[in-house]
Amino acid sequence: MIVCHCQGVSDRSIRQAVREGARTVRQVARVCRAGRMCGGCRPVICEIIAAEATEPAPVSTFSHVEGLVGAG
Repeated sequence: MIVCHCQGVSDRSIRQAVREGARTVRQVARVCRAGRMCGGCRPVICEIIAAEATEPAPVSTFSHVEGLVGAG
């Protein structure tokens, strides 16, 4: 579904930006350009950020940490 019609950005792109660390509308805009023009999509971007933030991070995100346990 297209969320930002000005830039043609889908909800999938916004969700991916959040999964990669974007936590504000401004950060999402930097990553995928959604919310940079008229601002009409910003409430939906906020909803997506909130929804994605409540979901647990995928296990693969932490796989690089396993090698660090006990290191040192």
